[in-house]
Amino acid sequence: MPKSTKTSHSKQVKPEPGLEKRTRRTYNAEYKMSIIAQADACKHGEVGALLRRERLYSNQLSAWRRELAQSGLAGLSKTVPGPKPSKTSEQRQIEQLEKANVRLTRELEIANGCLDLQKKALSMLDHLNSGSDV
Repeated sequence: MPKSTKTSHSKQVKPEPGLEKRTRRTYNAEYKMSIIAQADACKHGEVGALLRRERLYSNQLSAWRRELAQSGLAGLSKTVPGPKPSKTSEQRQIEQLEKANVRLTRELEIANGCLDLQKKALSMLDHLNSGSDV
C-alpha cells in the first residue's frame, strides 16, 4: 500500500537562517591591540585559553604581532584580506582591451585572406571561361 503524501510534506528540512550566509570576521585595530596586550600579559600556557575564549587562531595572533612590529598601529588597521592586487582596475581594463584588439586584428587578417582567395578563384574562373569561348 502506498504511503500518504501528507506525511512527506511535514518532514521537509528547513535550513537555519543563521547558517545560510557566513561572512568573514573582521577586527579593528583597537581589538587587535588589546588581544596582543592580553597575550603578552599571559603566563606560560594561558595564551591558548585566551585564544579559545576569543575564538581566534594562533596564526592570527602571530600575524597581528608581525604587522604591529613592521608597520605599527597602521599595520593593524588594514582590513582587506589577501594579497594586494598587482594591477589597478584601469591597468586590467587596458590589458583586456589590448587582448581584444589582438584577437580582432587576427580575425580581420583571416577575413582579408579569405577575400583575397575568393578574388583569385574568381579571376581564375573568369580566365578559364574567357579562354574556352575563343
